[in-house]
Amino acid sequence: MSILPGRRRWAGPPPAAGAAVMAAAILSVGLHLTGHEVLSLAALVVSAALWLVLAADLTARLLGDRGRLRAQADTPAALTAVAATTVIGTRLAALGWRSAAAALLALAAALWPGLLFTVVRHWRRRMPGAAFLACVATQGLAVLAAVLAGARDDWLAGAALAAFCLGLLLYAAALPHFDLREVAGGRGDHWVAGGALSISALAGSRLTASPVWTGGAHTALRTVTLAALATSLVWYAVLLAAEVRHPRPRYDVRRWATVFPLGMTATACLSVADPAGIAWLRPLGEVLLWIAVGAWLLTFTALLASHLTGPVGSRHGIHVPGDHRLERTARPRRLVGRRPRLGGGAERRAVHPQHDRGRSGD
Repeated sequence: MSILPGRRRWAGPPPAAGAAVMAAAILSVGLHLTGHEVLSLAALVVSAALWLVLAADLTARLLGDRGRLRAQADTPAALTAVAATTVIGTRLAALGWRSAAAALLALAAALWPGLLFTVVRHWRRRMPGAAFLACVATQGLAVLAAVLAGARDDWLAGAALAAFCLGLLLYAAALPHFDLREVAGGRGDHWVAGGALSISALAGSRLTASPVWTGGAHTALRTVTLAALATSLVWYAVLLAAEVRHPRPRYDVRRWATVFPLGMTATACLSVADPAGIAWLRPLGEVLLWIAVGAWLLTFTALLASHLTGPVGSRHGIHVPGDHRLERTARPRRLVGRRPRLGGGAERRAVHPQHDRGRSGD
């Protein structure tokens, strides 16, 4: 059973499918930090399998359907390819597979500049939470680079710091484009508004824990990291309250972009606790982590239910091109050369006016 495409015809997963990879991968990282290695490895297997499916589809489109590839490359969700790759790489680095993690960092870094430029160039007013994926992808690079840099004072540590700072700037640039009405009416990706700050805090925690940065640099990193985490927790409370006030129970592919920020906020709390010296963040992170695991299970259950009982349609996670705002908000199309259809006798009189005049003369 496929996660995102329609039942009757394989059209390939949309770029938004990367959020499902990100959700499983960050849960794997969080479960590793709390010592649940079996569950962590299971989540890693799921995320890696989904990543391979998306990589195969991307390769197929690169070779045989470049038109569709170009059309999707300027959507914010295209950046999930970068973010998902870096989160999986972070987990592989924790396993000691540094060469594989470095390869994924190189791949993500190669994809990042072109996708970022194309996506930002197509920013507009009143965007969904997917606008913050520019920050998420950039901070994903910062996290993985900081993990691989370790204690060495080499170019990776500097690159991680540069990506961290750029990610914060991209968040500030995306914020005016975010449609605040999404808080009450968004279908899932509005949670990225808080999740982008959570991954920023995660990147900051990795940099703060590094011995490369000392003195004033360490103090500044700690302050910015705590500010990002605190703001992400405020977003968490606001968005959760909005979900309770305005329930959105139906499955939507964008709900995977809800699970990822939930898991990322939990992981950020767990990661910030030790380098920042704030012990209560760890139990908070553990509670938030199990909430994220529950959200993943609920989303997966809703996915199965939508395929088994729901009608074919985008609300049930089946991809309809141009439908999902995580990819793109479609512009209204002008109808050119279309005649209004007339009903009943009015239509016949428009087509056969002479016939009607002849009948009236009789």
